Amino acid sequence: MHRARAVGLSLSLVLVLGLLGPPSAVGATIYPALPEYLYGGFLFGISAPVLTTGSSGTVALTVGDPLPTSLSSVVVTLSEYAFNAYPGNSTGPVPSNGLLLSGAAVAGANVTLNVGAVSPGVGQSFSVAVAAPGGCPQGTFAIRTAIEFQSNGSVYRLESRGWFSAAEWSAATSGPGGTSTLNVTRLGVSGVVPETAVLVRDNPYVLPLYGILGVALIFAAAGGYYAFRRGPGSRAGARGSDEPSHAPSAFGKRRTRDGD
Repeated sequence: MHRARAVGLSLSLVLVLGLLGPPSAVGATIYPALPEYLYGGFLFGISAPVLTTGSSGTVALTVGDPLPTSLSSVVVTLSEYAFNAYPGNSTGPVPSNGLLLSGAAVAGANVTLNVGAVSPGVGQSFSVAVAAPGGCPQGTFAIRTAIEFQSNGSVYRLESRGWFSAAEWSAATSGPGGTSTLNVTRLGVSGVVPETAVLVRDNPYVLPLYGILGVALIFAAAGGYYAFRRGPGSRAGARGSDEPSHAPSAFGKRRTRDGD
């Protein structure tokens, strides 16, 4: 009799849990979403060096405040999350003898910048030291970024593409009818920021090639700017805001492995 009653209670409990659905994550933080046009104003001007084995450089970035209120408790995080070996084009985990960020003893370790407070319309520049130790493999090291802060009583967090799995990113960027969109609520963050990558290459010709490429990009940007100015505009002299740049991944759309 008691055994039958216990079985009945167990079945009832299973039915109730099935109706309620899976339990929510304990301690999961829900960050309020920000307008998409603001994303590019929090973390921008990111540049990374081209290194040879045994050399070092810096990753530079600027933290800003596009909101009408000040930011406080601002923290910026950078970490390596993937490696694309050269020669070849296969993406994998960060090797143990890979790039070191800001004097870290372990490749792929997070680096945290405690920025503090940022005023509206004011940008603060920072740099993170990077080193390619002896024996560092040649290739591209993808570095993801994140920024977290408080403003007007709320906590916000923006992350780059490298923090999300391929499935998570696909679910957040797929719209109805095969359209492309960006729903940061599905990602659980306030917005998306760009990320970068450091190239380690011992080929002596790579640096001049990057210089030529940089000059070409400057001329291309100048041509696009003047073409835009010569195009039709508003008769009232008004213009819309610039299209945001998401920089989804340091490896583009061909990345084969998910971030951590």
